[in-house]
Amino acid sequence: MIGDGQSLDLAGYYDYYESPVKIVPTPEGGLTAWRLDRWTGGWKPANDIIDEILFAMDGDIFVRTAEEFVQRTEAERGRYLKGEGPIFALYETVRAIEDVAIAEGRPYTPKEAALVKGIRRRTFVMFEEQLRQAGDPGADPTIATG
Repeated sequence: MIGDGQSLDLAGYYDYYESPVKIVPTPEGGLTAWRLDRWTGGWKPANDIIDEILFAMDGDIFVRTAEEFVQRTEAERGRYLKGEGPIFALYETVRAIEDVAIAEGRPYTPKEAALVKGIRRRTFVMFEEQLRQAGDPGADPTIATG
């Protein structure tokens, strides 16, 4: 607690050495960190890096908005994960849009950028809901909807 009775809000979203990390409050009033596992798409406990993130002076740790965190997480999942089903079909759609832009040597058009952003927001919710159903304590689909 800060002297004026307000609690210090250190929860947030980060890029930690090119990996999405979220720091969230615990019911007991503490903090817990979750780092994206690129190989499963789930969340690994990462409490050992909380201090390093919060007190970082390093150029490899960046604060992100919730929307930037969602987009970054889904870019990683789409790049590293393979599988079947609707989520992976949407990842393929994003990859196809990326491939065309790269082949043509240009950034996304405004329409492509909006489409990719919307797809990633949708896949984030879908993936997080699946993680939650599977018992992943770090899953939170409301990040993309809140």
